Amino acid sequence: MTALDAFEIRGGRPLSGSVRVYGAKNAALPILAATVMVEGTCIIDGVPALEDVRVMIEILRALGAGVEQDGERIVVDAASIAHTDVPADLMARMRSSIFLMGPLIARFGEVRVSRPGGCVIGQRPIDFHLRGLRQLGAAIEERHGFIRCTARRLTGETITLDFPSVGATENLMMAAALADGVTRIENAAREPEIVDLARFLNACGAQVKGAGEDTIVIRGVHHLHGAAHRIIPDRIVAGTIALAAAATGGSVCLEGAPTAYLGAVLSKLREAGARVEVSGDALWVRAEDGYRAVDMVTAPYPGFPTDLQAPFMAWMTMARGTSVIRENVFEARFRHVDELLRMGADITVDLRTAVVRGVPALSGAEVTASDLRGGAALVLAGLMAEGVTRVYGLHHIDRGYQDLELYLRDLGADIIRIQSGEDG
Repeated sequence: MTALDAFEIRGGRPLSGSVRVYGAKNAALPILAATVMVEGTCIIDGVPALEDVRVMIEILRALGAGVEQDGERIVVDAASIAHTDVPADLMARMRSSIFLMGPLIARFGEVRVSRPGGCVIGQRPIDFHLRGLRQLGAAIEERHGFIRCTARRLTGETITLDFPSVGATENLMMAAALADGVTRIENAAREPEIVDLARFLNACGAQVKGAGEDTIVIRGVHHLHGAAHRIIPDRIVAGTIALAAAATGGSVCLEGAPTAYLGAVLSKLREAGARVEVSGDALWVRAEDGYRAVDMVTAPYPGFPTDLQAPFMAWMTMARGTSVIRENVFEARFRHVDELLRMGADITVDLRTAVVRGVPALSGAEVTASDLRGGAALVLAGLMAEGVTRVYGLHHIDRGYQDLELYLRDLGADIIRIQSGEDG
């Protein structure tokens, strides 16, 4: 794939039909990282085929772990890990590689990483991770862009996070699982993916309680054994498709949807006038006659997820009235706005607040994704727009959405992937 690859979308077709929600990227990555702590074989099912997952597999293999993949199943045997230096080139390709710090230092007593890469959506410092590891007894040295952590043995401690960081909560939870004594993480993040990680750790013999609450208590054990685990469905993918169904005036059933984790999103869909029905793990979203503008504020779970702010904004560009969107998690997550303006949207941004005035129609244009969720927003806008839209920067979108064009085509969208050189 090159920077010239694009999605070509002919908009104006309502999405219709049913699709099954696949496994959550944000659950799979920390769980794959946690396998390096385990003295035995781990079988992870429901893993999505994403670029970030491929990078994590490369990292595990580079460390010396045995990794086999068969469709959505990944089998990891970390018994043969030869070293704990995470390759800098792979770290640069994915921010979630930082999850390896806690597991590697917990099991092997040392780890060396470079600062991670990923989407440019604002400052995402790893200070919370490093501060917490220091509290657990790690010695940390930063030189020449590398971070080296060492500890003869981590020791349980009470750690209070300044902000409920998902990544820091997960990293510290993993490190504490093999530490001596009891660790309390206060002001912990409560996201469902943290609960899924705790389920995996406990299946391997860890003692983690309180995941999904604001205080998590981990009683350290001396070793973890192999286990089998299935990744939870991806609530962000489900939310994206639900928004796309409403935005295109369609009717879509999402099978296997994590409906219990979508409360804030479903509330906004209903508030804007969409018809939403839940039956077990089946989620129906049907568009009524048009939809009205509603305000939205992002917040840590169980609030409205920042990962759906951009697709929600794309939906609001054609709503009746004016919506005010406040981004409270990342300060640079409006990078998609300029591209939506190219399509005829009426959006004004002031720091972390965007005012979106609904317009009668969007027009197809050539636009470029600069981050994962902003890319999803541009695809959604292309589905709504009149004419043809080309969305470039697919490497961002492929990090978090599995074969998005095929997924949407199954619902009746007119979307194809064009590789550079195919269109003359």
